[in-house]
Amino acid sequence: MFESTVCETKFCSPERETQEKLILQSELILSNILLMQFCNSISQMLVVLNKNRQIVYANKHFINNLGLFDPNSFIGKRPGEAVNCAHAFQSKGGCGTTEFCRTCGAVNAIMESQAGMQSVKECQISTLNKDALDLKVTATPVIFQNEEFSIFEINDISNEKRRQCLERIFFHDVLNSAGGIAGLSDMIGYIDDQKEMEEVAGMIQTCAKNLISDIQSQRQLSAAERGDLELNMVESNSFQLLKEVAELYASHEVTGNKLISIEKESEKFQFETDVVLLRRIIGNMTKNALEASLPGSKIKLKAQKMGGNILFSVHNRGFINRDTQLQLFNRSFTTKGAGRGLGTYSMKLFGEKYLNGKVWCESSKEKGTSFFIQL
Repeated sequence: MFESTVCETKFCSPERETQEKLILQSELILSNILLMQFCNSISQMLVVLNKNRQIVYANKHFINNLGLFDPNSFIGKRPGEAVNCAHAFQSKGGCGTTEFCRTCGAVNAIMESQAGMQSVKECQISTLNKDALDLKVTATPVIFQNEEFSIFEINDISNEKRRQCLERIFFHDVLNSAGGIAGLSDMIGYIDDQKEMEEVAGMIQTCAKNLISDIQSQRQLSAAERGDLELNMVESNSFQLLKEVAELYASHEVTGNKLISIEKESEKFQFETDVVLLRRIIGNMTKNALEASLPGSKIKLKAQKMGGNILFSVHNRGFINRDTQLQLFNRSFTTKGAGRGLGTYSMKLFGEKYLNGKVWCESSKEKGTSFFIQL
């Protein structure tokens, strides 16, 4: 599956041991009875890695968790390859050799352990099945019969991260919206002017819409992660869809004095999709663009037909540095503070796993930032 000889890499060494050497290393670890008893007694997934980051031993919890029928099928694989990390299969060198691997907590923990120190890090992994894993890993250097290895412990903290995100939605955004409604409602009793009363009523309606949107967004995301989300495919219009997104965010709290516009080159066409899901994806792209833009900035929405595909994009003049770009679509990655980071992840989940499209981002100092979804 992967090249065994030296090939191009953008981070770690791509070199691998021969099959004969891997068998010898595996037998060396298996011969240590005390180590075997320890590894199988702990409740976390655990593997032993050689100097080329290849698995030479895995405990029962790791084997059972991955549903492996052949206990030796993982020998020679690297951790990302064993758990089906999407980036691990993007280069001939495999796990650890792509540009994305530079920001991977698992790879960096292994590298630090090979430098002689124990390392504990968190990492977010998107799998080939479009699932998202949040892991806490510990890499510890060990020496057996003058040969260097790393004991690599994997703790799945995905449920903890999901709980944190859920708390963020209900204890932060929902409370803010509810608090706004309560505050504005209190004002009504002190207002005599009819025009001012209508303005406050409009503000209450906007806050209520944002509150409902936050709750629906979380419910939809939870269903998608469980695999329970059902699509409702209907005939849609590209211009109407962009118009609805622009109108929704025109009065959003993140908008301020920024302008949302539909580009003149944007095409009008009919197509079939789950319009609620697609609207949420483009809405998240728009919200991200608004949050990243300076006052007075313009956010541009666009729809295009490209052969047998359709393409929607959202553009702003801001710039995202490369390291941030590499992590944008990971579930728990965020630049907004602890417990955030659902918007870009949900774009990828909804757009690729459910709408069978492709979601990506392009950013440069010269051209600014654009998010795309192609269907």
